[in-house]
Amino acid sequence: MLARMKQAVRFGLRHWLLTSTVAGIILLAMTTNVLERMFIYFPERALETDPSRIGLLYQDIHATAQDGVVIHGWFIPRPGAPHTFLILHGNAGNISHRLGWIQMLRSLNAHIMIIDYRGYGRSEGKPFEQGLYLDALAAYDWWRKERAADKSKIILIGESLGGAVAIDLAARVPVDGIVLQSTFTSAREMAKTMIPIGLLQPLMGIRFDSAAKIQMIRCPKLVIHGNRDDIVPFRLGRKLYELAPPPKTFYEVQGASHNDLLLIAGTEYLKQLQDFLSSSGM
Repeated sequence: MLARMKQAVRFGLRHWLLTSTVAGIILLAMTTNVLERMFIYFPERALETDPSRIGLLYQDIHATAQDGVVIHGWFIPRPGAPHTFLILHGNAGNISHRLGWIQMLRSLNAHIMIIDYRGYGRSEGKPFEQGLYLDALAAYDWWRKERAADKSKIILIGESLGGAVAIDLAARVPVDGIVLQSTFTSAREMAKTMIPIGLLQPLMGIRFDSAAKIQMIRCPKLVIHGNRDDIVPFRLGRKLYELAPPPKTFYEVQGASHNDLLLIAGTEYLKQLQDFLSSSGM
């Protein structure tokens, strides 16, 4: 036993860089959500602008999640609108970086609701997978309590990581439709395309298992993906669509990558959304 211990010590001294790296990774993995926050989320705290800068009236939202974290967002009303789009954005920035998108969607005669996850913008806390799900549920509960009287239909729009959050919410509560934009099947499949995240993903314990959850969602679905997406491979968006039960529609944006989809799609993006709403009886 003593000889084995001496051998282990000698190995550690000879390979100190390797052993230090492994020990560091294990230590991080043991620290709740540290690896997840290091590699998955890229929040910004400062709101650079607000909807009033583009001439839109809005209401600040403060919703409390089930674990007590208060999240912040905006509600941009449109009188008489038959729909409410609840936007669940991607993993970077905050709601102030989505004003152009908000303006586009509002042109479809819809109320717009958008939130920042915990740790983003003015929302409290720090992000982690289960926390994001609670944030989306808190936003939904706010809408149900505060806006149910206007009888608008609620449609979730999930962008990239927000697609996984939207799918989780739609699997838990009744919604009238879901739009999934540039999103993926699962954290495991996504991690295989990325280094070093692919090596660390088993230690993070994250799942974002949209592939399993989408099979439980019966409302109309529109899946949008750029065929040159350089972040989330097109094949993952297509696979997610194939796993989804009907009714469903797939919109392939020719020549679009991950961050220029709206620019490349242009007015066709709005046409596809309008056709989706019309064909779904909304």
